[in-house]
Amino acid sequence: MFISPAWAQAAGGGSGDFLVQLFPLILIFVVFYFLLIRPQQSKMKAQREMLAGVKRGDRVVTGGGIIGLVTKVISDNELQVELADGVRVRIVKQTITDILTRGESVRGAKESEEDDKPMLPPPPPAGERKSLLGNLFGGKK
Repeated sequence: MFISPAWAQAAGGGSGDFLVQLFPLILIFVVFYFLLIRPQQSKMKAQREMLAGVKRGDRVVTGGGIIGLVTKVISDNELQVELADGVRVRIVKQTITDILTRGESVRGAKESEEDDKPMLPPPPPAGERKSLLGNLFGGKK
């Protein structure tokens, strides 16, 4: 045999080695908590507070990048958003990523279920439309 029996025996007092081996894992968890977990929790809390404060008249951005105006809060999870003049859609509140502008509070005013008064400004008057061929070949002026 090449290994003597004295060297093959285990050393006594292995509990100190276990703590030394466990210390890097604990250190990694602490770093992950302060750099990843804690900021994510605060971001989620801010998002919940923002969604709880959505009201009629707010201009919002959805998760798909669509900008619209909140015309009605239907329930705790659902909103009616006006995308263009007369184009209203119902969206889930959790899809809102940002509130661009806050509308004035309308709690004191009369709110009816069928309030169809548009809150978007009227579109600018359209000029005279020309066809593509008319623009290319210098049609009527």
